[in-house]
Amino acid sequence: MSEEPGHVVRIERTFAASAEDVFDACTSAEVMRRWFHCAPDWATPEAEVDLRLGGKVRVVMRMPDGTQVEAQGEYTLIDRPQRLAMTWTFHDDPYNEQLIELSFSESEGSTTVLMVNSGVSTDERRDAQDEGWRGCFDELERVLAE
Repeated sequence: MSEEPGHVVRIERTFAASAEDVFDACTSAEVMRRWFHCAPDWATPEAEVDLRLGGKVRVVMRMPDGTQVEAQGEYTLIDRPQRLAMTWTFHDDPYNEQLIELSFSESEGSTTVLMVNSGVSTDERRDAQDEGWRGCFDELERVLAE
């Protein structure tokens, strides 16, 4: 995992699922619509995935008040089910291109995901993204348990 210039969010989380299932949940537009949002009262009405090197990924998250948050990127590494990397840019800060790197390590039926989100522009944005990613992973845990 590289750490690009700027602020970094680093989260390690273990899920009760195989590496293949967790990787697939992170790369399926249909499944991402069920978990890729920061809190249970948010929604993800749009998710698009073109899972190939250079392919695009895009999500639109909706807050309870109707405000939408859009982010998109491009896949730079796909090594199913061990690693995944993509650029990442938010619609409200289009010049802050970030990098998201995920590694998936399976042991005894559980998978530990290490997520490094580097190149974040400010302390405030880093803190918001840390909170957001933790909420997304809570939602992913719920979806994987269904």
